Amino acid sequence: MSTGGRTARRRSVDRAAALSRLRAAVVRPGELGTDELLARVAWSTVVEPGDGTAGELVGRLGAGRSIRAVLQALDDGPVALGEMLVEAGRDSAEDDVRDELARAASDALVPALERWRPRLLRLDVDAVLGAASAVGCTLLVPGDEDWPAGIDDLGVHAPLVLWRRGTRPVGGLPGISVVGARANTVLGAEAAAEITSAAADAGCLVVSGGAYGIDAVAHRVALAAGTPTVAVLAGGVDQLYPAGNSTMLRSVADHGALLAECPPGTRPSRWRFLARNRLIAALGSVSVIVEAGARSGALNTAHHAGQLGRPVFAVPGPYSSSASAGCHRLIADRRAEIVVHPAEPVDAALRTRSGDPTTDPAVPIAAARVDPEVLRAVDALSRRRAISLDEVAVRSGLSPADATDALALAELQGLVTRGPGGWTAA
Repeated sequence: MSTGGRTARRRSVDRAAALSRLRAAVVRPGELGTDELLARVAWSTVVEPGDGTAGELVGRLGAGRSIRAVLQALDDGPVALGEMLVEAGRDSAEDDVRDELARAASDALVPALERWRPRLLRLDVDAVLGAASAVGCTLLVPGDEDWPAGIDDLGVHAPLVLWRRGTRPVGGLPGISVVGARANTVLGAEAAAEITSAAADAGCLVVSGGAYGIDAVAHRVALAAGTPTVAVLAGGVDQLYPAGNSTMLRSVADHGALLAECPPGTRPSRWRFLARNRLIAALGSVSVIVEAGARSGALNTAHHAGQLGRPVFAVPGPYSSSASAGCHRLIADRRAEIVVHPAEPVDAALRTRSGDPTTDPAVPIAAARVDPEVLRAVDALSRRRAISLDEVAVRSGLSPADATDALALAELQGLVTRGPGGWTAA
């Protein structure tokens, strides 16, 4: 056997062993084979959270077939991939209709391929498996008993994998998502503690984002009560952010779980926090907003919960409190029910099986007026050293063309500077 053949076989054995370790703590894992699992890991390193095009491809073709087809399309173009996508979903269509659909699908895939290209060219599944093994996390995929059922309601925007740090199964319990201001008031902390205590007494899973403020109150009260709690992270499960909450987050991992859709080694970034919020909303049968300013990220969680048809509750505060302005707007616009008693959202969580909508979808909440691609490009930069355009594309998940446009706009806004060595944050 050639040296290349022995190396390939050894790599295959090593990957299978790594996957076995990552799957060891899964309660009754699903039926996906090694190749399909590896392909899902690969996809998780290539796409940014919530990439609907990737979700559509994997849903129709499977993870393995789709990643191979995408790699081929980098050289051959998207036509064959578009035809595969249409054939997989429209077997009964007439030939001329299929041809038209294939052309449309191919056109739609062009920006996605350019978006994925920088990371596909640097794809290193072995490095991801090594980082995951080092931190001792578990790989969850759809079909596992531990896979949270509510996540599937995100459709093509659902994560392709979840990385879990902590071995306690968290599926099957009614969940209540408690989020709010980082700079909370004393009244806000008291409200969050009372609602979380009521959730613990009822045997609910407490879900939040691990941040300072209301998130930390919810996690700490759940830990003190001995009820399982989940922190959904915006980076990898090895990136305990914020650093000031690292001790608490380790306790959450020991007694509940840290969950992330980004692979270990991924740093938390501002746009990933917004994408992460949809998972917080999906994991809860009910979402409770405890203090939120007019532009708080907690409003983004409320928006996602409303889109999923999940009940949203908001805690009122003094009319003069800017920390409650977002909650008051949710209530005034009938996007959230007012919390009159701490047990109200808990009762709603017990009545609502995750994934069974009981309310009309919320009216979309206006997003902050920040171009998301500019935000991603700027957040990929450093103030200490210049970053090349290619590296910005890899870090941000943008195509080189989109990264160029975003950086140019950011430069006009005074957010970045360009020098001989590349780009730096202003």
